[in-house]
Amino acid sequence: MTDMSSHSLSAGTFTRRTLFLVAFLAALPFAASSPAAALNPAETFIDQNVQKGLAILSDQALPDTQRKAQFRTFLLSLVDLDRVAMFTLGSARRTATDAEKAQFRDAFRDFAVSIYESRLNAYSGQTLKVTGSQPTGRGDTIVKTVLVDPNSSSKQPLPVSFRVSNSDGKQVVIDVNVLGVWLAIEERDQFSSFLGDNGNRVTALIAHLKDLTRQMRAGAPLPGQK
Repeated sequence: MTDMSSHSLSAGTFTRRTLFLVAFLAALPFAASSPAAALNPAETFIDQNVQKGLAILSDQALPDTQRKAQFRTFLLSLVDLDRVAMFTLGSARRTATDAEKAQFRDAFRDFAVSIYESRLNAYSGQTLKVTGSQPTGRGDTIVKTVLVDPNSSSKQPLPVSFRVSNSDGKQVVIDVNVLGVWLAIEERDQFSSFLGDNGNRVTALIAHLKDLTRQMRAGAPLPGQK
């Protein structure tokens, strides 16, 4: 297990903060969607994929291995994980070899999917409602939603935003904002800190992601889980 108190491996901060955010976000595709009127294409994309995620979650007749396989396919169609991976690698992608970048994409993809797999049973009545959207200067669309959790002591809905990109005619999610933090940007900063403490070796970051993935698939709890 990574030493969470060690500053020599910035993975301490990375593991606590990034995994907490991703674990929280993992419940979002499963939240039941509330109806919204006059949705634009990006809003419709988010709204419809909420329903797809919920359908996978709700199908208790499927064996666990099949549910995980279906969910992996769903997640890879919803989020451009390869694009997100290269963004999170930051400036290191300019010096990494083609082989290292390919290995990092694979490790990042498995890491992200394993977090979501570990939360397949997290749905407990949350609702997600699209409230609007706004275009960005880069051609993407920020889709705004609110999450209402009936199990939370807070009565205030939580604002959550999805950054949707139209890539070659296909819409994909490339980032999510919750608690005021854009996840991909947070991961990029944490990866950069980790690399700075480990000789800028992309191979060290790859090994670290693989280790975290193994821990989660072995049943290690995520932040916030007991």
